[in-house]
Amino acid sequence: MGITIGIDGPSGSGKSTVSKELARRHSLGYLDTGAMYRAATWWVLSQDVDLADEDAVVACVSAMPLMVPIDPDDQTIICDGIDITDTIRTPELSRVVSTVSSYYPVRDILIGMQRDIIDAEQSPDSFSHGRGIVAEGRDITTVVRPEADVRILLTASEEARLARRARELVGTADAETIEKTRGIVSERDRQDSAVTKFMEASDGVFTIDSSTMSIDDVVDTITNLAGRLT
Repeated sequence: MGITIGIDGPSGSGKSTVSKELARRHSLGYLDTGAMYRAATWWVLSQDVDLADEDAVVACVSAMPLMVPIDPDDQTIICDGIDITDTIRTPELSRVVSTVSSYYPVRDILIGMQRDIIDAEQSPDSFSHGRGIVAEGRDITTVVRPEADVRILLTASEEARLARRARELVGTADAETIEKTRGIVSERDRQDSAVTKFMEASDGVFTIDSSTMSIDDVVDTITNLAGRLT
């Protein structure tokens, strides 16, 4: 069986960058579960469904025609034949994605999809040829794949997380931009923490504080940990 590495953490902790580099370095698949929630939000909005109508949102998401990418170097996200890769990263969508992700039936639908994708990457016919996958999000280590070979909670100081997200969104991390970003990041984390616990490590989950670490340092740390555990 291939290795499964689960990485959880708050916004701006560096989990996407670290997870992609891990997947590249070890020829593993890569699953961005957060992008799936963003895609679901885009799909619901595109169908003119009222985000406050839980039943309608759940029904809409259950019919979502989403293609989930596994290649860390090609994260093109296609829904209903439309490339939504950039659209789902806009601040406007970021402000409402937690509304959709807060509905437990929506989470159940997407968690089922995520488990199927992780299971499929254990096959020799998969993108990773059965070597495994790195999955990142909010609840990989606790809900989606609590039996993963390696489980990581990647954290960072609020200052570091805000600066990273500001650079990601607008390309700069000056004081004004960081303050504008603070509301988006803090509110998203606050809302998501109501349905999944990702700020404290569960039993058996290793915590890594990336505040002052480079991407290579974090990747090396996880690689060494994986070597000891598998």
